[in-house]
Amino acid sequence: MEVFAVSLGDALVSALVSSVVDVISSTLFMKYADKDKISSELKKWQKLLLNINASLEDAEEKQTWSGSVKLWLSDLRDIAYDAEDIIDELTFESFRHQIMEDTDSFLSTYNARRRISFYMKVRRYISTCCLSFNPSTVKFSTKMESRLKSLTTRLEEAVAVKNGLALVENDRGRYERMKERLRSSSLVDESHVYGRERDREALLDLLMNDSDDGVGDIGVVSVVGMAGVGKTTLAQLVYNDAKVESFFDLRVWVCVSEEFDVVKVTATVLQAVSMEGCNLKDLNLLQVSIKEKLFGKKILVVLDDVWNENYEQWEVLRMPFIAAEAGSRILVTTRNERVASIMTTCGTYRLKELTNDDCLSLFTWHALGTLDFEGHPSLRGIGEEIARKCKGLPLAAKTLGGLLRTKGNHQEEWEDVLKSKIWDLPEERSSILPALRLSYHYLPFHLKRCFSYCDLFPKDYEFEKDELVLLWMAEGFLQQTTREKQMKDIGTEYFRDLQSRSFFQQSTSDRARYVMHDLINDLAQYVSRETCFNSDGDKLYARVEKLRHFSFLRHQYDISKRFEILHQMESLRTFMALPIHTSPWAASSYLSNNVLQELLPRLVRLRVLSLSGYCIEELPHQIGGLIHLRYFNLSYTRIKSLPDSVGSLFSLQTLILHGCKNLVKLPQAIENLINLHVLDLTDTENLTEMPMHLGNLKNLQILSKFFVQKDRRPNFIDLKSLLHLRKEISIRGLENVVGTRDAGEYSLDMQWSPDFLDVDALPVFSMLQPHENLKKIRVAFYGGTQFPSWFGGSSLANIVDINLSNCRNVMSLPALGGLPSLKKLSIEGMDGIKELGMDGVKELGFKPFPVLEVLQFQNMLKWEYWYHPYEDGEFPSLHELVIHNCPNLNQKLPRYLPSLVKLIVKGCPNLVDSVLNLPSLHELNIEDCKNMVPLSLVGVTSLVTVKIRGLPYLKCFPDGFQQFPGAPKHLLISNCSGLTSLRLKVTECENVASIEYVKVNGSSPPLSLAENGKNLVPKSQHFLKSLE
Repeated sequence: MEVFAVSLGDALVSALVSSVVDVISSTLFMKYADKDKISSELKKWQKLLLNINASLEDAEEKQTWSGSVKLWLSDLRDIAYDAEDIIDELTFESFRHQIMEDTDSFLSTYNARRRISFYMKVRRYISTCCLSFNPSTVKFSTKMESRLKSLTTRLEEAVAVKNGLALVENDRGRYERMKERLRSSSLVDESHVYGRERDREALLDLLMNDSDDGVGDIGVVSVVGMAGVGKTTLAQLVYNDAKVESFFDLRVWVCVSEEFDVVKVTATVLQAVSMEGCNLKDLNLLQVSIKEKLFGKKILVVLDDVWNENYEQWEVLRMPFIAAEAGSRILVTTRNERVASIMTTCGTYRLKELTNDDCLSLFTWHALGTLDFEGHPSLRGIGEEIARKCKGLPLAAKTLGGLLRTKGNHQEEWEDVLKSKIWDLPEERSSILPALRLSYHYLPFHLKRCFSYCDLFPKDYEFEKDELVLLWMAEGFLQQTTREKQMKDIGTEYFRDLQSRSFFQQSTSDRARYVMHDLINDLAQYVSRETCFNSDGDKLYARVEKLRHFSFLRHQYDISKRFEILHQMESLRTFMALPIHTSPWAASSYLSNNVLQELLPRLVRLRVLSLSGYCIEELPHQIGGLIHLRYFNLSYTRIKSLPDSVGSLFSLQTLILHGCKNLVKLPQAIENLINLHVLDLTDTENLTEMPMHLGNLKNLQILSKFFVQKDRRPNFIDLKSLLHLRKEISIRGLENVVGTRDAGEYSLDMQWSPDFLDVDALPVFSMLQPHENLKKIRVAFYGGTQFPSWFGGSSLANIVDINLSNCRNVMSLPALGGLPSLKKLSIEGMDGIKELGMDGVKELGFKPFPVLEVLQFQNMLKWEYWYHPYEDGEFPSLHELVIHNCPNLNQKLPRYLPSLVKLIVKGCPNLVDSVLNLPSLHELNIEDCKNMVPLSLVGVTSLVTVKIRGLPYLKCFPDGFQQFPGAPKHLLISNCSGLTSLRLKVTECENVASIEYVKVNGSSPPLSLAENGKNLVPKSQHFLKSLE
């Protein structure tokens, strides 16, 4: 068991070897190799690696029982890592030569004095910073040739060992040899299933709803969830439900499992339908027989534990079921969202974990045979902790409970289980690890690498998708199969694939972040324990010198003693301080100067270096010696400038300076970072100087900020070269542009200085037409009187978010209603606007703003008229409408907004009353709008919060309040001096009991809650917290 547990993570070797082969075959690399007369060694590598790669599938399978295969894979992994390091160094030299050649070409066109000065600077930060390859100390090609031959010898030895292990090449039969898992049946003991009543009812509704049936088809419902969450149990509950038995004429249960054999599944269904043995092997005969027996019958077929992602196989399997009567259903359980997307036609039910209470009940029953701890009070505390450890996973609660049931009720035994890892449990008595391991086993090799790397994150750590993708890219985990697809897009696909397979879950506290279930986190540690080490959560299971990735949680004072172990990790690739996404207020940690100045520069194989949140003011010059570095995170540090030696980090892909508020300049050397994809300068307000020649960074995709300096050429010509830019860029200092010839095509967030509102900026703005893939645009303090002709045209067809702020001279807006993807529109401080919506609306030929969800107007001081011509819903998708401080607006609001959830109107004293039909409204907030007295709220059925302030002419609530099926939960009224009644009918007095909070002040006459003048008191005084 221990041998297997230690070795499983070596499946990463396959992807490592494939990566080495891909790099060796690249055109750029082979060009450099020929130049240095070492291509013969590299070709030997390629031949040997392909030989090894052919046997890796079989080796990964046999390592589970063969210690010699396990040891061979471990050695091979080290060889592959070392090979990648050598390739990276050769690639680095290629880039160095290329930059020097480009520099020589550039110097040939420069005047003599500037040429000498520039040449000296280039030599200083390219040659002397590359400490490992300084010609004065090491003859690079000689040393490299020796290392290549040494590694060739190691590869030849690995091939010789492999030949003695009797490994099968290009093995495709590995899944057939997998240990047979116990297959599920339809039977279930409902008396010991906890917390699934709501899930059962929701799934029954999907199965017994005929409305989604198509003609000549059968409805398919899927249940999706991570391993062990209870998908099979829920399917069993539904399968045996009395309503299902009466609704369907025939029910069939098939456990499909990993092998999706259409013939076997079809034969099982036929046997269940006919209640006879089936010896047929011909698929046609099987399907014809099933079709005949199902004709005219309403059936339910459960396909439990489906893994198949092949659409054609599914289409073949479902064909005979079409003959069944309308209303028939196939219920599929799967761990994979992709499987569900292929098969489902009538809805997917995503099964979540149990609550803590339900998980405790399940655990207690299996551990003690009771539902409480009355007979064992000393075990209650430990039992509750074990249940919490299960994190709502029924399989874990059942397994740990069953394990303890055989150990007796000894506190020491319970404490041992509480402290144990999943791989410490005996496999013959625990089904947790096999279930989780199976999910990992079926991952493609490239996803295994990506998932195992997540061991660096401690339990409950919340991470962002883009953050993790950048780390994967830096580690070389992303396999670019076509040049058309960007690396970040490939990483996003990988992430979504892992999420669809239930390895990642969306955070409940922040939907932009993700977490791993604790047991999935344990699995990551289990498969990567020989390569990854999190100092705050992991135990050392491998030799320290073999570890490649290291992470830790920042302490306020991180002294050098904490990192002594790193002196033994000469091959370390990752040094990561957590959390990566820190906050300004949390950026107050201090890192020992010895670590920064002495230890880190020695870790010359680092690819990821994250020092986010440390109070670092200066970097050592030797940082330029980390030639493998691809990801460098200095966010929220106190860094003032970067050393020129940064210009030698040719492999750098990501440089994050987010929140470096003391940063004042970037080195000119940054122009050499030709592989840079991300340059994050967000919240660096003191950075007012940009280096020249940023156009050299051809691969740059994210440049969050660009500053146009006064009395200096703005270099928009350079920006035109950045063809891969995505996301928004903030261009500051546009008032310093004196001509238009340098302005370029860009995707941007534009901000002029407020002091230059009188400057005609239209010529500059006109030349800043963005790329078609732009998603968000912000324009602030633009001084022109009109927007350029491209604004609102086809070039913004993919725009999602537009923010127009303090463009005080603009007299009219373009026809933004024609933008098909626009979801959010914010207009603020546009003092020149008196009318909105007139221009271009009639010419559209369709209703404007088809997908707009959020519409905000703020501080529109001269706005008077709002043209909205369609009475039957001109904003069909609008969820939120905010109108704030528009004192001269004197029109009615749009009458019918079918999707509106939130309506906020403040500081609009001239806005007139209106009849509003808002069937989806949850929140109503009207403040300081003295003439706005809603006459009626039509169709309002789901209002939760009502806040009204400063409506002196409001005497009673609008008619819509009489139609509520239930009163709002929160009712706040103030400064409504004319209000005398809430006008609730006596027949609706029962609904008042649902009010949780009422606060009324500033009402001069006595206030009654009902229209007959009686003061109604809710049934539960506990919920009526304040009535003044």
